[in-house]
Amino acid sequence: MADPTELMLVDLSQSYADINVSNAFLRLYESDGRFGRAFASLHERLNGHFESINDRAETTRHYWAESSREMLALAKEVKNLLQSLKHAGVQVHLAEAYVAAIENCQSWLVRSGGSTVPDDFEQVEIIRYEPVFSRPDTEIKLKKSGQRTQLRLIGEGSYAKVFSFIDPDYGVKFALKRANKDLNERDLYRFRQEFDILKRLRFPYIVEVFQYDSDRHEYLMEFCESTLRNFIKKRNNTLPFSSRKRIALQFLYGINYIHNEGLLHRDVSLQNVLVKTFNGGAVLVKLSDFGLAKDKNSAYTRTKTEMRGTIRDPLLANFKEYGVRNEIYSIGWVLSYIFSGKEALMAQKDAPSQIVRKCTAHDVAHRYQSVRDLIGDVEKLEATPPPTDAPA
Repeated sequence: MADPTELMLVDLSQSYADINVSNAFLRLYESDGRFGRAFASLHERLNGHFESINDRAETTRHYWAESSREMLALAKEVKNLLQSLKHAGVQVHLAEAYVAAIENCQSWLVRSGGSTVPDDFEQVEIIRYEPVFSRPDTEIKLKKSGQRTQLRLIGEGSYAKVFSFIDPDYGVKFALKRANKDLNERDLYRFRQEFDILKRLRFPYIVEVFQYDSDRHEYLMEFCESTLRNFIKKRNNTLPFSSRKRIALQFLYGINYIHNEGLLHRDVSLQNVLVKTFNGGAVLVKLSDFGLAKDKNSAYTRTKTEMRGTIRDPLLANFKEYGVRNEIYSIGWVLSYIFSGKEALMAQKDAPSQIVRKCTAHDVAHRYQSVRDLIGDVEKLEATPPPTDAPA
């Protein structure tokens, strides 16, 4: 036997199936597959009446007879729909401003002869770009405390400053990167381009960004506790080889990913590789600072670009000719630091030193031709970790 409540809900939903509703309102309720069209229809018609009433309040102060009857019928339709859904266990919230506006209009609208708009009528604030009907059972309301949060400076460069703060709504620490005030138009473009590049990348070893503020030239990003330089420097005497290898591979996996995405970082350095730490000793490497990134799909990064970057390949004549093997030179310096903890190229005869030497060979033809090949050699490195080896 069919459930009477379910039959009622089906009828309510289908009763709006053939009503013409504009996409401008349908898009506001597209997440509600069952009642979205009903809510969109009511919202659109409410807005039409409120806009007309606002206009008549400023001109003739008279609302037409037919429109008055339609508005009264619409108010009853809204009330009946919300009550029916409530009886069926479906909670729907109508924006308080619209509840008040409907009640106000019902107090002076009449069914014949037209309606006189009261002298003390207050204009209805029209809501166009957000839903006025909401379903608490399918939503989560996020609080917005509005309180000011203190920023703490954690990094500073030629083009931007990085701050940390704890979001009061979520209790989560974020980083905020803000462009320096003296940047020219070109560098501000690069700053925004850095955000756009990071926003499109989705990979465990790439720092995640969240929101860009065009007015303040700043954006939010995930917080990482340390740079690779500082992380290894503090632990160099105790960091086992197996952990160094895992850190190196995470770093290389990130580089390989962006190369496969058609990007060259062009500023690989110990400062631009970040580290997130977790309880138990685990770490996660995150590539950051894509301000000099070269996108093969963008001509902007190909022309009039001066030589920049912390670690520069001495064989690179100009930035325009920067390629994979020039990036591998910088990668070699970072790998050397990961495995040795020293900011000088490894010169021993062991396997990690041989890898570093191949990355930084004075003849580019003798370097690794791709990061994938480099990953293969690092993965082959062998070490016998002690029983107490902490995870990385």
